[in-house]
Amino acid sequence: MKGTILVVDDSPTVVKFVSFSLKSTGLKVVTASDGMDAMEKISSLDKSVDMIITDLNMPNMDGYELISSLRQSEEYSDTPIIILSSEEDAADKALGSEVGANSYLTKPFVSKVLIEEVSKYFE
Repeated sequence: MKGTILVVDDSPTVVKFVSFSLKSTGLKVVTASDGMDAMEKISSLDKSVDMIITDLNMPNMDGYELISSLRQSEEYSDTPIIILSSEEDAADKALGSEVGANSYLTKPFVSKVLIEEVSKYFE
């Protein structure tokens, strides 16, 4: 696969695992530790990212706020966004969909499942 993915999570362990899994497929990975960091990284990049994978529960700006902000920008209004969260509640999934997420995966997750979900958007 070719493209750049922004991975947003406040857990360094999750960021490392997701990054390693995605890089093994040929994707470029940019990381951020929370929603604010993600917005700063996005604004400093030369070109837009092709996909965003974000956690929900993070300091400074949570995943819902991040997705809402991105969906309001013309550049990221259609960019695929996958939520990767430990929240399994149906209400969280519904809210994720409402704010504009395309997919919702729960932690813990298997690398193969993450790659299969990501690949749906790179076909």
